[in-house]
Amino acid sequence: MVKKKAVFEFEAALAELEKVVERMEQGDVPLEESLQQFEQGINLTRSCQQALKAAEQKVQILLEKSEHAELKPFENE
Repeated sequence: MVKKKAVFEFEAALAELEKVVERMEQGDVPLEESLQQFEQGINLTRSCQQALKAAEQKVQILLEKSEHAELKPFENE
């Protein structure tokens, strides 16, 4: 059986990152939990950056093909 890749949801990850930042800014979180939150925030940030970079590359490819290229839905490989 072939497993499908989990679909990365940029908006959900960004919303979770905002929650992590809010919790950490409150300053009343124990050190161990703060470290876990920080690690989660770093992972979310990296995932969002990768998603944005991939989107930017897709747009760049489309623009390079033709100024009048017909936009089509992009399917991940």
